[in-house]
Amino acid sequence: MAEHIEKGKLAEELAKDWLISKGYEFLEANYRYKHAEIDLIFKHKGLLIFVEVKFRSGTGFGFAEEFVDFTKRKLIVKAADQYIHEKDWHQDIRFDIVGVYKDKNNNYNFRQFEDAFY
Repeated sequence: MAEHIEKGKLAEELAKDWLISKGYEFLEANYRYKHAEIDLIFKHKGLLIFVEVKFRSGTGFGFAEEFVDFTKRKLIVKAADQYIHEKDWHQDIRFDIVGVYKDKNNNYNFRQFEDAFY
């Protein structure tokens, strides 16, 4: 498996565990609909939350939220619409981005951007 894919999968697993530790209820990972994918799906405080996870090995080239462009957001929303339809969800939703950052000491840090887009 390519190194960037392995890092991405690790980042998703770390973000999932981190959000669970914050009281989020994990529902699903890597939900796919056609060409769209949602990294993680949670429930928290009555909301259905769709999470895009981005791994960065530093912030020299920018923060995680800067790497979720219009096209990516559009695909995530499309997949979320399908998921909402499948699950017959009738409550509020939110789209978050979680940045997973690896520092010089090989420690992982997290930055969550709630309600990042719609």
